Amino acid sequence: MLKRDDHAGSAAGAATLDPGLVQAGAVLTIDLGAIRANYRLLRDRQGGGRCAAVVKADAYGLGAEKVAPALVREGCDRFFVALLGEGLALRKILGANPEIFVLNGLPPGAEAFCAAAGLIPVLNSEAQLFAWRALAAKQERTLPAAVQVDSGMARLGMPPYEVDRIAADPHAFDRIDLKLVMSHFARADEPGEASNAAQRRAFAALAEKLPAAPRSLANSSGIFLNRDDIADFARPGCALYGINPQPGLPNPMRPVVRLDAKVIQTREVPAGTGIGYGHAAKATVPMRLATISLGYADGWHRRAASYAFLAGKRLPFVGRVSMDSIILDVTALPPGLPEPGALVELIGPHQSVDEVAAQAGTIGYEVLTSFGSRFHRVYLGIDEGEATARLQTR
Repeated sequence: MLKRDDHAGSAAGAATLDPGLVQAGAVLTIDLGAIRANYRLLRDRQGGGRCAAVVKADAYGLGAEKVAPALVREGCDRFFVALLGEGLALRKILGANPEIFVLNGLPPGAEAFCAAAGLIPVLNSEAQLFAWRALAAKQERTLPAAVQVDSGMARLGMPPYEVDRIAADPHAFDRIDLKLVMSHFARADEPGEASNAAQRRAFAALAEKLPAAPRSLANSSGIFLNRDDIADFARPGCALYGINPQPGLPNPMRPVVRLDAKVIQTREVPAGTGIGYGHAAKATVPMRLATISLGYADGWHRRAASYAFLAGKRLPFVGRVSMDSIILDVTALPPGLPEPGALVELIGPHQSVDEVAAQAGTIGYEVLTSFGSRFHRVYLGIDEGEATARLQTR
């Protein structure tokens, strides 16, 4: 397991013999036990309904190959991805049993690939329904499908006039096993918005026009809205990965990720020194600076005016974020710290994903899904029986 010495900030405490850690500039730690705990919390809040898991975009950047099997061990048997390619990759990871839904539906010509892999397309238009039905007729078998209706987001899903036409066609669902009727909230993270109730009513009315099937409206934030929003099962995404589904309220989810970057070198600079690209910062007093191995090529947002932490001290960024490096003000640390190779915390006990997102003027989703491939990744809780260390206490 990765070791850190947050009190001494020493290179010895920051490194192990793991070649991946030695070679990488930063370490991303992902707690699968926390993801499983978050799933249990969401499933329990769901009550008697079922709870799926959204693992699109490589499980929000955290690695579907590790995350999805951990969720299966927790009892999850329905997964959602965005693209057909993601579904095909997930099928290879999970095998034949779990249901895998493709949220964006199928582009023309992709139907046979979807059917061969046993994936379930979320049909967002009449055209997609007709193409899927045509394949079922050609193969002389029944194919599973979900239908998404547009209840007021104007993004994906059949608009009301298409639902009306399909409802009037007695052969619309010939050879189609309708597994799910779904829609998506536009403002579930704003519980006081009247549009949430309006979407709930619109969804119920549209679903009534279609063949009987389980219904799903609640995403992560939707699970924390009125109980009527839950329907037959929910499909959380961001909350599984520790992002707060209730902005402005205490986060009920466990933290999932920790990001630490290595110190490359330190220096002392006199007052008046220009710092970083464009000399965007200037030392007004003598300062001690440390350069860390993290930048926008790793997915750290260039405009994020943020901090790192070591030995309980907050270390402000100085100047601009570079492609591969960031400069920190380490004047507050004892002399000699940090040593080259020491790890400083960017996301962890002192600074959450949501706080980093706010500093960059974005959302936690974008922070997680922007992480690049250069990190050394450490997964906690891979084995079902492992007692997973909590990130907030490490």
